[in-house]
Amino acid sequence: MANAMQPEDTPALRQLYADFKDQHLNPLWTQLGDLMPRHPRPKAVPHVWKWSDLFPLAQASGALVPVGRGGERRAIGLANPGLGGEAYVSPTLWCAIQYLGPKETAPEHRHSQNAFRFVVEGEGVWTVVNGDPVRMSRGDFLLTPGWNFHGHHNETDQPMAWIDGLDIPFSYQNDVGFFEFGSERVTDYATPQFSRSERLWCHPGLRPLSGLQNTVSSPIGAYRWDYTDRALTEQLLLEEEGQPATVEQGHAAIRYVNPTTGGDVMPTIRAEFHRLREGVETAVRREVGSSVFQVFDGRGAVVMGGVTHKLEKGDIFVVPSWIAWSLQAETRFDLFRFSDAPIIERLNFDRTLVEDGER
Repeated sequence: MANAMQPEDTPALRQLYADFKDQHLNPLWTQLGDLMPRHPRPKAVPHVWKWSDLFPLAQASGALVPVGRGGERRAIGLANPGLGGEAYVSPTLWCAIQYLGPKETAPEHRHSQNAFRFVVEGEGVWTVVNGDPVRMSRGDFLLTPGWNFHGHHNETDQPMAWIDGLDIPFSYQNDVGFFEFGSERVTDYATPQFSRSERLWCHPGLRPLSGLQNTVSSPIGAYRWDYTDRALTEQLLLEEEGQPATVEQGHAAIRYVNPTTGGDVMPTIRAEFHRLREGVETAVRREVGSSVFQVFDGRGAVVMGGVTHKLEKGDIFVVPSWIAWSLQAETRFDLFRFSDAPIIERLNFDRTLVEDGER
């Protein structure tokens, strides 16, 4: 079938192809299988980065590489082995471990790319977003939507590391990026327990009348671990009571949302948190689009493309588009997840295959 349309190789045909090349043309009939395969064939590959490898390298960079203007951030991008050395975890997503030493300040800047931070361990750093100081602590999910000025400062005598997630590859490929320097330091060195955005927006079921206009990204600066943990705990308790509260047996999950729309926190990135009971195995699924997970706590494994990878706290893995995957919990297993689902869904490319059923 693939060769059914291929013409006979003749001098005239070779000359035609040479003329195409001279005019920067490329015939569809020689590349159809690559351009329009029967199902997604991602160049990105499933891969696991071990926290036990990442953190020592981040520490070493802290001793050797200054943070400040020029490099801006001491951030180490996770380069998918299938993407030719680019610091892209997938074709649409960027993930890095960022390291800030004791008493250090990362200067302010802003960019079109949407960004977030997730903290697997540590405290004592504040990120300042448009002048609003936001505390960073274990389990917190923190937003820096596109074109918001932001910088970080460490008020302790200990270093701190976290993961950054951005839509850099998507923005780069589509030529939509802008960047601008801000303050050489940060605009506010206050260290409040809760940011102004949390004090205004983080009251369950309540919306301030001063904020009735819907926003493209969530106005909340930090989604706190206390609330995430409580939500997951209650889902599993309700399941024990026979109520339909979990996504599958023994699998609790939440999605972080924009309170002005009920949709995703940012237009290009979806974020979730998953908790599995000890011994639970999830259904095998394939999804269009890519996802990145970080283990927050516990031990378990991910099976990707039929290969089992053991996981523990801090480990990060990527699931490329249409790769079969499932999770296995050895202990209670907590995982943070982010994906490009808002892009895929908005363009109507989304498709999921779960075991023997498609939807």
